[in-house]
Amino acid sequence: MTTGPSIDGVLVQWGERLFYPPSRIVKPDATPRLNTPNRPSAAMIRQRIAATVARRAPQVMVKVTGGGRGMGAIAAHFRYICKNGQLRIEDDRGVVREGKAAMHDLVDQWRVSGSLIPETSHRREAFNIMLSMPQGTDAQTVLKAARGFARRELRDHHYVMVLHEHQANPHVHLSVKAESIEGKRLSPRKTDLHRWRETFAEKLRELGVEAEATRQVSRGVSRRDEPIWRVKALQEGRLSQGPEHTSSGTLYRHSHTQALEAWMHITKALQGSDTPEDRDLAKQIARFVGETPYYKAFMQRRQRDVVRPDKQRTIPVYSQEIAKTKPSIDIER
Repeated sequence: MTTGPSIDGVLVQWGERLFYPPSRIVKPDATPRLNTPNRPSAAMIRQRIAATVARRAPQVMVKVTGGGRGMGAIAAHFRYICKNGQLRIEDDRGVVREGKAAMHDLVDQWRVSGSLIPETSHRREAFNIMLSMPQGTDAQTVLKAARGFARRELRDHHYVMVLHEHQANPHVHLSVKAESIEGKRLSPRKTDLHRWRETFAEKLRELGVEAEATRQVSRGVSRRDEPIWRVKALQEGRLSQGPEHTSSGTLYRHSHTQALEAWMHITKALQGSDTPEDRDLAKQIARFVGETPYYKAFMQRRQRDVVRPDKQRTIPVYSQEIAKTKPSIDIER
């Protein structure tokens, strides 16, 4: 059996690649915390693995759905998210407004606060963000988590938020002014979106809702997010259900192969543990990986299965590259 420190080292080394990519940018909370570790511990990695592969914790969604190029577009988005004054709209000060008059006042405030926002602009003067959880999540809890998310991630910007609970998935629409109070402009990138998902999931967990922000590549998911116009059209019945959009390409295959390799190293280490909990977690990982869309698609292409003389069925090798040097993962019948 493998010793504890050795297993912990493997978990940290390969778990960082799955859950904490090198490009990840960490933005501290408004209140500094003492003794915050620079890198995740083995316990943190175990916790995230168990939530992702064993409990199948709900995955949060944070998406930038567009942005207003001028005050005309921003006002139109305000009208959409608050249903032309029918829904309550909350700003960055915690002030809640309702009605058309309040909505028009808010538009006038945004127009002149800070740099003047013209009616039309060549650049985005605001970003539209949507934070969502799967059906069954308490809508008010989603709103509270979104409020905590905005206070941390958007604390230097003016923003408004509206809860939508009339659709299947409870979600919050956030419109944030691109220019901060200090004059800096918001320009969200992939690393920011990853951090935003982690922050939103953290705020939900603080409220007692199990939520995860595991990257798609670590979950073996190959689907690309649908454009927001298509999502709305499908919900309203104006568009027939088309084929699911999937990612492809060399970079896509390379990143998924790396994720599968990380899962394999973690599984092999846990299989050799002297604790039943670790060995059971290894089985959970093997089942999870075998059920991922990317792995199933890979198997459809390769159709490669290995049966050993000891009559143990094994998950086939993850990829041709890994197969050259790495053994497959055993699963008992």
